[in-house]
Amino acid sequence: MTALPDFAAVEAMDAADALRPLRDRFILPPDLIYLDGNSLGVASTAAFAELRRAAEEEWGRDLIRSWNTAGWFDMPLDLGDRVGRLVGAAAGQTVVCDTTSINIYKALHAAMALRPDRSVIVTEGGSFPTDIYMAEGVVATRPGASLRLEGIDAPAIEALIDGDVAVVLVNHVNYKTGELRDMAALTRKAHDNGALVIWDLCHTAGALPVDLDGASVDFAVGCTYKYLNGGPGAPAFIYAAARHHGGIRQPLTGWWGHARPFAFETRYTAGEGIRRFLCGTQPILSLRALKGALDIWDEVDMAALREKSLRLTDLFITLVEEKCAGHGLELESPRDPARRGSQVSFRHPNSYEIMQALIARGVIGDFRAPSTMRFGFTPLYIGYADVWRAVEILEDILRTGAWRDARFAVRAAVT
Repeated sequence: MTALPDFAAVEAMDAADALRPLRDRFILPPDLIYLDGNSLGVASTAAFAELRRAAEEEWGRDLIRSWNTAGWFDMPLDLGDRVGRLVGAAAGQTVVCDTTSINIYKALHAAMALRPDRSVIVTEGGSFPTDIYMAEGVVATRPGASLRLEGIDAPAIEALIDGDVAVVLVNHVNYKTGELRDMAALTRKAHDNGALVIWDLCHTAGALPVDLDGASVDFAVGCTYKYLNGGPGAPAFIYAAARHHGGIRQPLTGWWGHARPFAFETRYTAGEGIRRFLCGTQPILSLRALKGALDIWDEVDMAALREKSLRLTDLFITLVEEKCAGHGLELESPRDPARRGSQVSFRHPNSYEIMQALIARGVIGDFRAPSTMRFGFTPLYIGYADVWRAVEILEDILRTGAWRDARFAVRAAVT
């Protein structure tokens, strides 16, 4: 998008939007423009309905019988297949469980066990920190293991992959800049050198089409509380290609991953297939909220979702650079839409204060240290008029200097 549209053109884009009817199925506070779905997605009426049913009927009335009558026990696998469909995974290769951090730990150990003659983990120095922290934790448990970081040990991750590398842990979309990596090409590079790859899909799942099977990915992890709208702290997911299932070994050998969990045997025997990544009892109410959130996705065409995402982000970049020119904003996200996820980031020396001023005016994005303002665009409930109004408010805050109010400099505990 190069020409600057007027508001009438933006309204026409909303009127022609095939995804627009889905907005009514989300609970959006009035007079709020929510551009933070890449941190926490909006609640849906279906998720709330599932929570009420699970709490009031299944837990409140049927109690422990619901493990059987409501299908609680198999929910991680059932929901795993539903998430798997959204990331290009055939059935039986994805399970919903635990947290992204825990699943990274499990996947790294599993990958290294499949490459016992290798000792190096490669990841990004600019990754979301939990990926690096968990990789450090795995290295600490394996004598002789080491960690290589893109941006520190070499400028590009490809230069770090050689015959000593067991596994590459990499984000599909960078959490700060929104830059999108070429999944197929990097996976092929790793495989050509005998290494395995774990893709972090936290900023991908529900934001754009993914083809894990088609790209011959080995493992993937991701969360469900961002673009998938599963709710705060919703369980994460883990994918393992079927070709690796027979060799999966991971250290968190809890009872839910046992081949016969209700036999109460003394020794651990791993279950079959993707079940090997299960550990302990899963949070049923959170799983039920996710179940409701996923009901909407059964109706979503991922190609149409991606098309709208790119049009939203293109519009935002165009409007910000035109209307907010001269106020010190610098585009941090890739300008090329093919290299961008569903978010746009701008740098500014006073990003924190500007973001707090935006939030006070009803435009919610987020700040990432040291100087990034990050705006997420969830096509299911964000419209083109939302983008227009958000930029109008941003321009006003910059032009008037409203962000200089001392209250916007006070740092919250969670930023």
